[in-house]
Amino acid sequence: MGQFFRSERGQRTAWYLYDFGNSAYAAVVLLAIYSAYFKDGVVGGADGSRLWGIAVAAAMLVTAFISPVLGAVADRLAVKKRMLAIFTAISVAFTGCLFFVGNGDVFTGMLFFILAEIGYRAAQVYYDALLPEIAPRSELGSVSGCGWAIGSLGGVLCLAVVLPLVVLVGGNFVLRLTMVITAVWYLAFALPLFFFVEEKARPRPLAPGESVWTIGFRQLWSTIRRLRDHREYVKFMVAFILFNDGVMIALDFAAIIGAVLYGLARDQLIILIILVQLTNVAGAWAFGRMTDRMSAKSALGLSLVVMIGAVLWLAVNGDPAMFYVICSVAGFAIAGLQSVSRSMVAKLVPAGRSGEFFGLFAVAGRSSSVVGPFLFGLAAADGAAWYAAHGLDAHSAEQAGMRLAIYVILAFLVVGGVLLAFVREDEGAAAAEAHAKASA
Repeated sequence: MGQFFRSERGQRTAWYLYDFGNSAYAAVVLLAIYSAYFKDGVVGGADGSRLWGIAVAAAMLVTAFISPVLGAVADRLAVKKRMLAIFTAISVAFTGCLFFVGNGDVFTGMLFFILAEIGYRAAQVYYDALLPEIAPRSELGSVSGCGWAIGSLGGVLCLAVVLPLVVLVGGNFVLRLTMVITAVWYLAFALPLFFFVEEKARPRPLAPGESVWTIGFRQLWSTIRRLRDHREYVKFMVAFILFNDGVMIALDFAAIIGAVLYGLARDQLIILIILVQLTNVAGAWAFGRMTDRMSAKSALGLSLVVMIGAVLWLAVNGDPAMFYVICSVAGFAIAGLQSVSRSMVAKLVPAGRSGEFFGLFAVAGRSSSVVGPFLFGLAAADGAAWYAAHGLDAHSAEQAGMRLAIYVILAFLVVGGVLLAFVREDEGAAAAEAHAKASA
């Protein structure tokens, strides 16, 4: 087995398996079980949406602050895999700790989730930064898409493991037990990458007067000053910040939307997320192929069109059965938006500096992930309060507030799509190659 994982195919397989493992966290904690459990079982009522948005925003803020600095350190010292291991351990540990969150444990429920989410999101920076080391530029789209597809399949299979427990046994104990199962799943499939994938980058020695504590900030400042030489990367980051806001709202609030608008129970939500994850597999594969055969920008543009259509449909839909169809369409589109964005960044960054630029990419993603979920949660809660003050009963007011908040998703997607139209992908990729050769 060790010999296989040291081959080129094996290195990619180990990279894919990490996604297979950490997608269980996204499926169980963010999408299907913990988000809804936190809102209804831990907090209760419309205030749960607001507190969930605050928890997500807090984790994103911390990740946005630390990612670019630690990414620069990882590049300079060639410790991307080591940093990946540290943050994976944090996420796995605190995902398991969610087992101890019971009814009314709002503080610990938020704290453990925030720490697990910081580990998950920060680890993703270093995982993504390894992509240019295992795939040539000509195959970045297909390799990234394949990783995303396999990851989505991992989320589906983990949900398939916990679904019988939730449906047949039920109860809060079982819901909390799924957090432990998810943590074990995440760790088990992350191990091949840690044991067998070798980081190809080599450390660059520290200059006189430099230290591990200062090089991250110095390198980050140097990178920021040189961003004017990577204009297409900057333009893409601005577009990504906006359309990713819409994506993150959809992911973070999918289970809550299903429960509030359509009265879906937890077992129905799990089935819904399994269906979405399956369409995610198809979307990642399809848009990954499109990226290599056409361009990342074309694949992203089509993904945005499909996603905007799904959100518009959601805004007017009142049929619970059609909600499953809408979420399947959205899942197909989201896979393209997320996996192809990773491919686009890999195309636009100079070789040997992937940690820095993926760190900045993380800042873009996390900062957008702060604003979007916060605004959505605020719109949903304030909208519900407004409708309640004007005569609607509590449940109807909560539903009306949630429908109002859906237009926040739409606004971010549309504006991000408009800005994406101004990105010149080929020019940016050529500039990245030129800077890599000049630094060699």
